Amino acid sequence: MRVSEVMTAGIRIAEPGEYIPHAAKKMRSQNIGALPVVERGELIGMLTDRDIVIRAVGAQKDPATMKVREIMSDECFWCLENEDLEDAVRIMEQNQVRRLPVMNDNKDVVGMLSIEDVAVHAPASLVGEVLKAVAISKSGSKTS
Repeated sequence: MRVSEVMTAGIRIAEPGEYIPHAAKKMRSQNIGALPVVERGELIGMLTDRDIVIRAVGAQKDPATMKVREIMSDECFWCLENEDLEDAVRIMEQNQVRRLPVMNDNKDVVGMLSIEDVAVHAPASLVGEVLKAVAISKSGSKTS
């Protein structure tokens, strides 16, 4: 099974220079918790709802005056759309992340692979592995 068969396509992205409320509205409109951050066509990070809460609101900063660049996670893992799903799941496990931006061969972001996508479409054994690995991260700081 390929990542392209399971991923969520047609996702929105955030730009590092856009204001937090604009990015948050994108999240709300799509009922999602993360946006890949793309600058001049290059994936440079991820913005999660948790980033907004912890790094802006929780730090008592005004999100309305902050840009995505100020609070995004700049460490970002990704996979290719034509990659085997098991390989992408290994990336999620090894890095304890719940979501992976999906790129095409030109390195354009074309979708997102989430732990929920894996749970719905992958064999149960694969689902159990990634859930266990990501659940371990609940006690740590990685939650992208």
